[in-house]
Amino acid sequence: MDLDNPSIQTAAADRLLGLLKARGPARIADLALALAISAEAARQQLTRLADDGLVAPTTERKGVGRPSRQWALTPKAERRFPDAHAALTVRLIEAVRSELGAAALDRIVMVRERQALDDYQAEMAGAAGLAEKVARLAAIRTREGYMADWREAPDGFLFTENHCPICAAAKACQGFCRAELELFREVLGPGVAIERTDHIASGARRCAYQIVQLQAV
Repeated sequence: MDLDNPSIQTAAADRLLGLLKARGPARIADLALALAISAEAARQQLTRLADDGLVAPTTERKGVGRPSRQWALTPKAERRFPDAHAALTVRLIEAVRSELGAAALDRIVMVRERQALDDYQAEMAGAAGLAEKVARLAAIRTREGYMADWREAPDGFLFTENHCPICAAAKACQGFCRAELELFREVLGPGVAIERTDHIASGARRCAYQIVQLQAV
């Protein structure tokens, strides 16, 4: 691979940034393995990205011994990911709240939730069990820009969204996040408990949800 080629450099940088966005802080060796490149190539890419202010080193100490050096995205890098026209959205939210009141804004959010629920439930038709529903939900949310993923956990499933394309709107109106959680509960159906354990709008790297099957459905 010709890492001096500008187009190849850009593609490699985008892949590395996307990996850090999806997985969070990571060591050079782990990044190299995931991208199928040498550790030296990964180091060169990180150095270039650090020079551009897009990544920065962090340290993590686990038990005794030397701290582990990892690399993470900077706030500048976060702005490279879709934000669904954040500034315009926030202005519209503020205008609705100012002109029509908070109750009207809540009603608008509820209408949006009901519309989304119809679409989501149509895509859930025929799903065989909770695991398939969670997988389909991750696929839907990824198409919408949330970089969603899921895996089995000891007590159920861990569902994650590594990006929030409406983060600015969610911070301006918490109703969006409440509606999202209710949407997930409706889609996954009765007998399922879902709890948000990490929240991007509150400063976390990702939104994470613990999903537990309470009873057979």
